[in-house]
Amino acid sequence: MNLEALSDYFTGLQERIVAALEALDGGRFRSDAWVRPEGGGGLSRVLEEGALFERGGVNFSRVRGASLPASATASRPQLAGRAYDAMGVSLVLHPRNPYCPTVHMNVRCFAAGGLWWFGGGMDLTPYYGFEQDARHFHATCRQALAPFGAERHARYKKWCDEYFFLKHRNEPRGVGGIFFDDLNEPDFESCFALVRSVGDHLLAAYSPILGRRRDLPYCEREREFQAYRRGRYVEFNLVYDRGTLFGLQSGGRTEAILMSLPPRVAWRYDWKPAPGSPEAQLYAEFLIPRDWL
Repeated sequence: MNLEALSDYFTGLQERIVAALEALDGGRFRSDAWVRPEGGGGLSRVLEEGALFERGGVNFSRVRGASLPASATASRPQLAGRAYDAMGVSLVLHPRNPYCPTVHMNVRCFAAGGLWWFGGGMDLTPYYGFEQDARHFHATCRQALAPFGAERHARYKKWCDEYFFLKHRNEPRGVGGIFFDDLNEPDFESCFALVRSVGDHLLAAYSPILGRRRDLPYCEREREFQAYRRGRYVEFNLVYDRGTLFGLQSGGRTEAILMSLPPRVAWRYDWKPAPGSPEAQLYAEFLIPRDWL
């Protein structure tokens, strides 16, 4: 188990993704290094009010501590009170154009008490649905996992659908992607290779979608619906997301943890889309369980 090789990969992945996103947007990401008093730290890379991204964050963190927080020991009570080393890259990109979907990606590794495990994935949250985009995103996710077993994509796709689901709304956050956790078999190098493949496929999964949608015209109606649907994103991240809970419980940097939240968001009381509208189409055709491939 080579944790330094992991750290080198994660920091390199952050650099590559930020460089590609700056080329797409034309703006520059702010660099914000931070140190955690209990051990470790990270580098937050954030872009706000860009030409393409209203907010985008690509964070690296590596935190160490004397005792795992509750969010990390819920399924491993035997590790309660153990020292840990946790690291990874997490990104959320919120484009301004409502026809461009939000994307999330995370790849991470935990080590504690002589044990280690990986987790991660990526998922897509459209505000106006395009079947071409959903199919492309899921096809790229399948390509990322193909070298590691033909059955893996279907399993991680189902896991993603189940994880990114707002139980109190009885609806998914978006069109899904892949999600996995507790990955520690068959060996460290195989698991590390899978995580690298997921991280390395993010740009291929997302950039072509931005290219197709970034210049589509929109008006305030679409922006209002985008803000309303972003409210679901906020609800999920603050109520269910394990990464958010771990970051806050472990004493991570709050600004970096909450950079995943969109800059403009709205809630409406008991709002329903007009029948037959593009907004209604999102619910009827995209926010439902589907085999996109």
